[in-house]
Amino acid sequence: MKIAVVALGKIGLPLAVQFASKGHEVVGVDTNADLVATVNEGREPFPGEAELDDRLGELVPSGRLRATTDYADAIPAADAVVVVVPLFVHDDTWEPDFAWMDSATRSIGEHLTPGTLVSYETTLPVGTTRTRWKPMLEEISGLTEGADFHLVFSPERVLTGRVFADLRKYPKLVGALSEEGAAKATEFYEAVLDFDDRPDLARPNGVWDLGSAEASELAKLAETTYRDVNIGLANQFARFAERSGIDIYQVIEASNSQPYSHIHSPGVAVGGHCIPVYPRLYLWSDPQATVVRAAREANMGMPEHATILLEGAHGDLAGARVAVLGASYRGGVKETAFSGVFPLVAALRDRGAEVLVHDPLFSDAELAGFGWRPYHFGTEVDAAVVQADHADYRDLSSADLPGVRTIVDGRRVTDPSRFPGVTHRVIGTAVVGAGS
Repeated sequence: MKIAVVALGKIGLPLAVQFASKGHEVVGVDTNADLVATVNEGREPFPGEAELDDRLGELVPSGRLRATTDYADAIPAADAVVVVVPLFVHDDTWEPDFAWMDSATRSIGEHLTPGTLVSYETTLPVGTTRTRWKPMLEEISGLTEGADFHLVFSPERVLTGRVFADLRKYPKLVGALSEEGAAKATEFYEAVLDFDDRPDLARPNGVWDLGSAEASELAKLAETTYRDVNIGLANQFARFAERSGIDIYQVIEASNSQPYSHIHSPGVAVGGHCIPVYPRLYLWSDPQATVVRAAREANMGMPEHATILLEGAHGDLAGARVAVLGASYRGGVKETAFSGVFPLVAALRDRGAEVLVHDPLFSDAELAGFGWRPYHFGTEVDAAVVQADHADYRDLSSADLPGVRTIVDGRRVTDPSRFPGVTHRVIGTAVVGAGS
């Protein structure tokens, strides 16, 4: 098959590589000319994705994969077009910003030819495929969906850093606007993906047709919104446990020993491209979902809560040198999308603290580019907040943070015994006093 992948980001590029690895002719489209040039050199444009660099080094020279900035080069005569263009959400209104996706869809429509399957993998509010993309593609292309081309929604369900493994591990969900479109999508994804054996599933791992685009859209929103709601509940439990002198981690371990309890872990923030964003897309479709809204607000409040914990344990933060450990939204991933570092730094600065930021995955220049002063271990500091659970932080001690009097560990990764004489607090536990 000839396949076009629109947007070669941290999901789109591995998808293009996967399709090409199955022997298909793949053209990736991206507006970033530098990224396109890097891909065409057979090099990975971003680090950290397992297998990506080696696969690019094989597929690009073989001619099975190339990149372009020109839709006219990629879309005409394609058997399938897979769209992974980012969808943003306004911070103030929580409404989706379709600007980039609208632009890409118009460009696809201008060059769409009969016989093409168009699959959107970007997470969407329920109903978007049918009510927004279908009429837009039909109007611009002059073609009719269901007769001249087929439109489906098939959400990406992978995590950066392990995309190829996740593609094999999880069922590929598809939802079409017609039975023929569903059959076309099933045939396509069976030809470009491999699936691990999953005896734990009620039906065999593979392509699962959910019967409609709306069901497929909701499935992706449901699985991610569930996690946000669960974490929101865990964070509320944690805040109550702090007030009550209880260790919430002990409670969660006990509760989850019963097979019907699956409480997630509390923490300083919920970040990433998915969990903080998709509940807002769900709320745009279902504004009456009060549980979803409450959980999102609870999770958004955790950086401020961590700052209050630090202030309560340390005292006035005005003039204090505070090291924020971790710019990434989660450990081991060089990505700051919706990271808790941003509201945490803002809250500390609001209290007059001198904030420095450390992250083993980012250079000083990269940290400075965000407007932060880089922190280096061994430099005097008054207090510290652990924002990301990088493995490097598990072995920290007082020697790494000379002068530190107070630590708030927002990820429960540091060992209090390695900080004698330091007040050490963990979100969800009672205070550990200085000298312990």
